[in-house]
Amino acid sequence: MIKNALRILQTPSTSSVHFRNLSKAPSASPSKPEKWDLLTAICVERKPALTPPLTDLEKEYKQYLQEVEYERSLKSDHEMKLEAEKKVLESLKAGETIEDLDVNLKQTAQDFADACVEELAQFKPADRLTEADRRNDLKSLQRKLDKHLVLVVQQRIGKEKHFLLPQGLRQDGESLRQTAERVLKENCGSDIQARIYGNAPCGFYKYKYPKDVRGGGSGGAVGAKVFFYFARYLNGRLPEKDVDYKWLDRKELYKTLPAPYNRSVSEFLFDE
Repeated sequence: MIKNALRILQTPSTSSVHFRNLSKAPSASPSKPEKWDLLTAICVERKPALTPPLTDLEKEYKQYLQEVEYERSLKSDHEMKLEAEKKVLESLKAGETIEDLDVNLKQTAQDFADACVEELAQFKPADRLTEADRRNDLKSLQRKLDKHLVLVVQQRIGKEKHFLLPQGLRQDGESLRQTAERVLKENCGSDIQARIYGNAPCGFYKYKYPKDVRGGGSGGAVGAKVFFYFARYLNGRLPEKDVDYKWLDRKELYKTLPAPYNRSVSEFLFDE
């Protein structure tokens, strides 16, 4: 029995022969890795200046809160003063003498209420629609004041032009954040001011160049990997002559950006 066991151990198994054959097989030549350009794009967003109109659900909830507040509220100082003055007036009409009557009172509570009503009647709220809205001026920041607006600029990709977020190639020695700051100045001019949030990108997108432009000016790169940064618009204007740009809301952005590109952008933009 011991001899049979030793014979089995000394007999090469099929698995060991298989691995030995694999180790002797000629190794496949490693494929050359593809080269990609690294780009940084910056999403400059203008925040709303007006509160948006309430939705139906928000209107119902607002009405509910007003009813609850009315039922649980106590009388204000103005209401207490108004009731006290009414009692004094009724006493004077009845011929009663009021010892603590303030003869130097310049304005009663009712006079104050009447003045407030008159002032409210003269107040005219500003129009929510601006002149830029009526002209549909896509380059104006004075349009759609109750919406978030995102800046897009026209750029050439291959032989075609597209409206995209301002973007540019990363240079050697630059961090992605530094590239974003440089791209903002190069595409939007030195007058515009925006606050970039964070040192890490908030989104990513990659695409391949058209075959007829690969290996040309891009140094043999097959495509581009785009890292998105988010920035809030603060102040300033873009140059009118050098840049073709638009300020677009969410729906307009969806119609303008290429579909795959827009999906990557919409992942880091809050829904309105």
